[in-house]
Amino acid sequence: MNRSRGYRAFSKSALQDTEQALHGHFEVNYDYPVVFTDHLFDPENPCLHRQLTAQHGASASVLMFADEQLLQSAPALLKQIEGYFATHAADLRLLAAPIAVPAGELSKNPQALQQLYADMLRHGLDRHCYVLALGGGAVLDAVGYASATFHRGIRLIRIPSTVLAQNDAGIGVKNGINAFGQKNLLGAFYPATAVINDFQLLTHLSRRDQIAGLAEAVKVALIKDAAFFQWIEQQADALAHFDHPASRYAIRRCAELHLEHITGAGDPFERGNGRPLDYGHWAAHKLENLSGHRLRHGEAVAVGMALDGFYANAKGLLSDADSDRVLRLLRKLGFCLCPPELMLKDVQGRSQVLLGLEEFRQHLGGQLSIPMLKRIGESVDLHEIDTTLMEQALLRLTGCSNPVPGLSQGCTP
Repeated sequence: MNRSRGYRAFSKSALQDTEQALHGHFEVNYDYPVVFTDHLFDPENPCLHRQLTAQHGASASVLMFADEQLLQSAPALLKQIEGYFATHAADLRLLAAPIAVPAGELSKNPQALQQLYADMLRHGLDRHCYVLALGGGAVLDAVGYASATFHRGIRLIRIPSTVLAQNDAGIGVKNGINAFGQKNLLGAFYPATAVINDFQLLTHLSRRDQIAGLAEAVKVALIKDAAFFQWIEQQADALAHFDHPASRYAIRRCAELHLEHITGAGDPFERGNGRPLDYGHWAAHKLENLSGHRLRHGEAVAVGMALDGFYANAKGLLSDADSDRVLRLLRKLGFCLCPPELMLKDVQGRSQVLLGLEEFRQHLGGQLSIPMLKRIGESVDLHEIDTTLMEQALLRLTGCSNPVPGLSQGCTP
């Protein structure tokens, strides 16, 4: 009898134990340098060699994917890369000549991703190898996603080759492709081993691409650093002509502010709803799609910032003076703020741009969170948007109101 009571007591205790939750907890530290240099593939430049051998000190096997548009605009680059690895053949092994990847959004589709996987498999990449991603933000996104998921993670070094990628896209930890008609629907948070910014790569860009990337500098200044915004205003003419000293500083300061937010805000993998770095982006994403990516990302962000500036002003958040400063600077830098995509309507007569609000809400996981300016250098998240006020803001923008004296307001494709 005593045994039976003991067994029942034991069984009850055991059952209670099985109902208790188990908890797993561990932390992973990420530490990656963002390096600024010139002439990265000069054999005398130690920057890349140092990053490839920093973790294990032994020889490193490397596969490089390069933006085909960059390879076309800088025809000497392939020989420079091959010469660099030939010089360092004792401890750096380039598995193949750089593999061209379609430029821009053409790289961010499932077919292009499958080709990246096929190339990685064909050249026998394992988790101790390195992938070098050389290109603009879209190429970095696609190659980064492939690297994050092939063998559950290949060491990745990003080498951004556009202004926007050097001051923003290449700095963060996001990777992804477009799918099912949605921008960045598939992706992974996967920090690079290192990011290397070579300013000389930017000299091969068209003037349009050089200027487009400055939109992210304006964005991060507007939400983070009023003094930096004032500096951009003072240097607007030099930046509009891609003056090298001014452009170098703008890129570095922009990258610094982005990195500070990613590493210091406590949410690098964006599990919360706040996205201050997405200022101007809900409309930008929609405009890019509506234009068939005729609009560069930076150009679309400039329009999105102008639109949200008008909305914040109508909402009583942003003063008339600050709203005028934003519009004046964007126009002075050379951005077209009235692209034809702003006027597109669907079959029901609704503005197609404003439909981007619902798409952005879905992208965020269900709750809308739109950063809006309170003043230059400070933003606030809004979880509801007054569509009537936003339509009024859109009308102000498409009407090209608040013109800047002496500056052209025309838009060129």
